[in-house]
Amino acid sequence: MADTRAGGAPTVLRVVLGRRLGDLRRRAGLTYERAAEALDVTHATIRRMERAEVGLKIPYVEKLLRTYGVTEQSEIDSFLSLAREANRPGWWHRYRDVLPDWFSAFVSLESESHVIRAYEPHYVPGLLQTEEYARAVLRAGMPHAREEEIERGIALRLERQRLLARDEPPLLWVVMDETVLRRPIGGTEVMRGQISRLIEACSMPAVRLQVMPFAAGPHPAMYGPFHIFRFPIPELPDVAYSESLVGAVYFDQRDDVSAFQEALDRMCAQAAPVRRTEAVLDGLRKEL
Repeated sequence: MADTRAGGAPTVLRVVLGRRLGDLRRRAGLTYERAAEALDVTHATIRRMERAEVGLKIPYVEKLLRTYGVTEQSEIDSFLSLAREANRPGWWHRYRDVLPDWFSAFVSLESESHVIRAYEPHYVPGLLQTEEYARAVLRAGMPHAREEEIERGIALRLERQRLLARDEPPLLWVVMDETVLRRPIGGTEVMRGQISRLIEACSMPAVRLQVMPFAAGPHPAMYGPFHIFRFPIPELPDVAYSESLVGAVYFDQRDDVSAFQEALDRMCAQAAPVRRTEAVLDGLRKEL
């Protein structure tokens, strides 16, 4: 994945086109240096274009396509049209005042995924949070933020949730630790409302929730939360995301992602099955 510390996060389409340019270069038998000569730029510029670390300058892209042996004008025009679209900021760009670059990449991946799997040991995932729960979480995580910043963060979170209301939403499959549901966030009424929201989500065809009970003992992902994104685009591999207090790491190498997938598969087998989730949640709600 692109290094999001260098600037605004790329759209997924820009990542795809960068990979396609890399494939065309390799098929043409050209090194980064030879490709750079065609544009009179450094080889680092070609690398950054392929890694989606910079925008796709249309004249550069057109010259590269011809250098790589693409001669059909219709193919060139189609690629350039996609490049123009890829250069447009994603909808989340409107929230750049409260959205760190390292997390804007997450929103981009989330928006284009067709499967999102996650393990969450601390909080209800953002896509399933109520407004009141989100407000309490953001206030805890941003103790020095102004009220306007908190409200902007809530608006961003609620807009992300529109993903699940699409005609063809992605499959969201989450394993939550029992701790998530027992940690009092925002008070009893907020927690009761949040658990009710999760019970409603259980009836959504594209949502699968599982609870990892305390009684299940240790499991493979006790080190922290993570997400795995899968895309309906052949050029994009699965991407795993792991977050820390000040940033995030994105993994797209097969061995790395496989480690996350195996851990999550084991947890899905260890947690309470999906068919029991609603009953588990209802029991926890009654304890409040």
